[in-house]
Amino acid sequence: MKNFLRAATFAAAVTTLGLSAGGLAIAKNPMVGGAAMYPTKTIVQNAVNSKDHTTLVAAVKAAGLVDTLSSPGPFTVFAPTNAAFAKLPAGTVDTLLKPENKDQLTQVLTYHVVPGRIAAGEIAAKVKTQGSATYTTVQGGTLTFKKGAKGYTVTDAKGGTANITIADVGQSNGMIHVIDRVLLP
Repeated sequence: MKNFLRAATFAAAVTTLGLSAGGLAIAKNPMVGGAAMYPTKTIVQNAVNSKDHTTLVAAVKAAGLVDTLSSPGPFTVFAPTNAAFAKLPAGTVDTLLKPENKDQLTQVLTYHVVPGRIAAGEIAAKVKTQGSATYTTVQGGTLTFKKGAKGYTVTDAKGGTANITIADVGQSNGMIHVIDRVLLP
């Protein structure tokens, strides 16, 4: 019985630390908005559980992008938090969520999505060798990444800069990187 308890305790410690039996670290998805993010779920299935992304989820629904972001992808989403949306001028979010502004909302949201599964390490490697990294969004614009004081920043077409606050949140159909500002095309 003692050996069984030791083995169970060891197995629990390995799981808690995110280690494999061979001692290699296995990346665990971070918690986002107080919710566990599961790499077996889609971008949408995970995002709906984050209390920090309720505005983004409402916007994705209003733009009719739920099916797209639930598809196999892969996509990399730079996901602004509720606080990021709150930084926009008063009334902007309410205006964008109106049915008559669906096209404009879609342009803003798809500007936060890059085709493919892009990990932070790939962005960092490009920044290190080139000084910056540029990616084309689904919307057709570009996002530029640089090393900032507290990690990596992303700059939009209007010169606005967001910080990546949580990187590498793996999804079954791509990757999410949480950002602290809404990017504008």
